[in-house]
Amino acid sequence: MININDIQNKRIAVLLSGGVDSSVVVYELASMGLHPDCFYIKIGPEQQEEWNCSSEEDLEMATAVAARFGCKLQVVDCHQEYWSQVTQYTMEKVKAGYTPNPDVMCNRLIKFGAFDQKIGHDYDLIATGHYAQTEMIDGKKWLVTSPDPVKDQTDFLAQIYDWQLKKALFPIGHYVKNEVREIAEREHLINANRKDSQGICFLGQIDYNEYLRRYLGEAPGDVIEFETSKKIGQHKGLWFHTIGQRHGLGFGGGPWFVVKKDVAKNILFVSKGYDPQTAYKSVFTIHDFHFLTEPVAMDRVTFKIRHTPEYHPGTIVALSDGRYRMQADQSIHGVAPGQFCVVYDEHHHRCFGSAEIVWDE
Repeated sequence: MININDIQNKRIAVLLSGGVDSSVVVYELASMGLHPDCFYIKIGPEQQEEWNCSSEEDLEMATAVAARFGCKLQVVDCHQEYWSQVTQYTMEKVKAGYTPNPDVMCNRLIKFGAFDQKIGHDYDLIATGHYAQTEMIDGKKWLVTSPDPVKDQTDFLAQIYDWQLKKALFPIGHYVKNEVREIAEREHLINANRKDSQGICFLGQIDYNEYLRRYLGEAPGDVIEFETSKKIGQHKGLWFHTIGQRHGLGFGGGPWFVVKKDVAKNILFVSKGYDPQTAYKSVFTIHDFHFLTEPVAMDRVTFKIRHTPEYHPGTIVALSDGRYRMQADQSIHGVAPGQFCVVYDEHHHRCFGSAEIVWDE
């Protein structure tokens, strides 16, 4: 929970999306007698005239909430930065066979990045509706988890820079989602019952595979059964598939799981069965570890490889080349290169940072 004494003399910018979470952020600050400046970040796909992610309804909701609490609202256009940085990152990773996370990079490059360069540098704190918290430990600011295991978003914040974390403010991070909804309903906020946004923002209403097809095209190749080396069909492009995928493969005689990609030979490897062991992994390598606050000695940790409520216990070992080897206590389904492995302390409270999973050698 935020202490009013820590923020009352600070200049605060709120990133107001029009959703219920960021709206309750404005309420929380206003209830402390503060009147932060609100900003609506306009982002979206490359061709705005086709897919309008920054909908009129979002902006209408944000405008109404800001007016309700006597805060000014300014639209900040980060469309070009989003395309050139986040979308481009996503397409390049996918084309190389990886499984990227654009939401992670959006926080680093846009919400706490491009926005800060345009406007945020004039403010002491940038407040968002993330379900995350911060804590001062030995005089340093750390990212710590939310009490809501389902909504906790520390994994999406685990690539932001230390200077961005110092400016970050999460006024609803100590709540669970139901409490935020209850506050919105009690205060009769205009969007109290609005559904949470889903999917990747730059897509708008378009199907993800259709987006990949439009920008990367198709590159047919063989689909091989991993255990027998038998060809069972063809894929239309490795980028249409991710390791651990079962649905939407379209091959008969299954079910089939994607278990490996050979990018150089353009081969997709699959295993047959409802839960094949080849879809699991307990040891994998991560590189380019990004420490949030400062480097720490890590041994017994908990970690995530995707946005789920579960934290996996394991042991992390530093390798001589600067990479790390993660040894999970139990095998994990769908470990894919390109995913971010987000590392926490043993009690999954303090987030140390994250690193990208790399291909097996």
